[in-house]
Amino acid sequence: MKLLRAVIAAVTLALCGPALAQPTDVAVKAAFLPRFAKYVIWPAAAMPKGADPFVLCLVGADPFGAMLEDAARSQSVDGRRIVVRRMETTTTINGCHIVYVGGNRVGQIIGAIGARPILTVTDGAIGAQHGMIHFAIVSGRVRFYIDQTAATQRGLQISSRLLALAVGVKQ
Repeated sequence: MKLLRAVIAAVTLALCGPALAQPTDVAVKAAFLPRFAKYVIWPAAAMPKGADPFVLCLVGADPFGAMLEDAARSQSVDGRRIVVRRMETTTTINGCHIVYVGGNRVGQIIGAIGARPILTVTDGAIGAQHGMIHFAIVSGRVRFYIDQTAATQRGLQISSRLLALAVGVKQ
């Protein structure tokens, strides 16, 4: 719950300043995406080498614009910065640690990622197909579901702290 409150507070202050208006759903999702990296353990072979950053990739439609870079800039994972890459296809997916799949080709893109240890994130506002983490609007708030089975099959361990924030967990 602390993570959710912190994300909402940070996004609200960053976007609205003293007006304290509610952040948009897209702004909240942009704030969540880079933070997910702190709550996932990748296999040693999939970790960045040397001083390389964690890479958050967007494949397909991009609803975030500069909000995602702003959110990533303020985060780090094990002392490594988080960078954002945008791509139209999965041909350059190597090197990505998190992939947000936008648009209507979710099944195709997740299929192309295959069994690689890449955290996939999808959005219920775009389609019904799910990645390992799937955003949804529940009671007017941005929440998410987690497919722990899919993550485990790809060698990823999701922290109990993140699992506790999920609306539902598939085990």
